[in-house]
Amino acid sequence: MEQIYANLIIKGRKQIDEVPEKIKAAVIKILIERGFSELAEREDVAK
Repeated sequence: MEQIYANLIIKGRKQIDEVPEKIKAAVIKILIERGFSELAEREDVAK
């Protein structure tokens, strides 16, 4: 499930804030490992 959310975030279909808290840390780790650390940041913090 973490991979699916990471892929959706990379494609722009979801944002990190939409990921369930239970798997958010794993999704952030995947995004960082794939070189998408900017997508792992919360939208309201990034602005």
